[in-house]
Amino acid sequence: MAKIKDIPKIDRPREKLAKYGPGKLEDEELLAIILGSGTKGLNVRALAKRILKKNRKKLDTLTLEDLKSEKGLGTAKAAQIIAVIELGKRFFDNKKSKLILSPEEVWSRCEDIRSSKKEHFVVFFLDTQNNEIKREIISIGTLNTSLVHPREVFEPAIKANAASIILAHNHPSGSTEPSEEDLEVTKRLKEAGTLLGVKILDHVIVAKSEYRSILA
Repeated sequence: MAKIKDIPKIDRPREKLAKYGPGKLEDEELLAIILGSGTKGLNVRALAKRILKKNRKKLDTLTLEDLKSEKGLGTAKAAQIIAVIELGKRFFDNKKSKLILSPEEVWSRCEDIRSSKKEHFVVFFLDTQNNEIKREIISIGTLNTSLVHPREVFEPAIKANAASIILAHNHPSGSTEPSEEDLEVTKRLKEAGTLLGVKILDHVIVAKSEYRSILA
């Protein structure tokens, strides 16, 4: 196995990054830069390639112990990889748009409840720019006026300084046709929101593959 110093300088990961920028490097080359050095009988690029081949599909859930089990990886190198993955996830999460403007976006953010066999009533708390402050499951069970009380919806909205909210709930039947209870709950909460100064922008019924806005 060729040592990294035997590879022409222009093809070495660090030198390549310096000349062409990170976008020109392969995944294994980027990881090689993080690792810094290889192990006995395996140069750093080959080590990086082996790690990626074995773990690419589970990078999001890799643990320190997973990597330490790799031949040639000690705690220090394994920790470096875990730290970089975590840093990348944090930057990516911070860049994700939290703006909610359509029923389709509500449906997309309700992936966890769309196929549930129980009804989940969810509230999105929004700022003045319609960015999501937080999302909260208010109740689980058949939607009705006794289960979803205005206090349960608007108390957290006021605590979060929400300017408006969006309601959503799933229909286990798969139908997105609003029931009489759906309409009654929506009307009652809308009236309460008007009194409290927290506008209800929409109420979206979500199912596995479709959605419907009650207020559109």
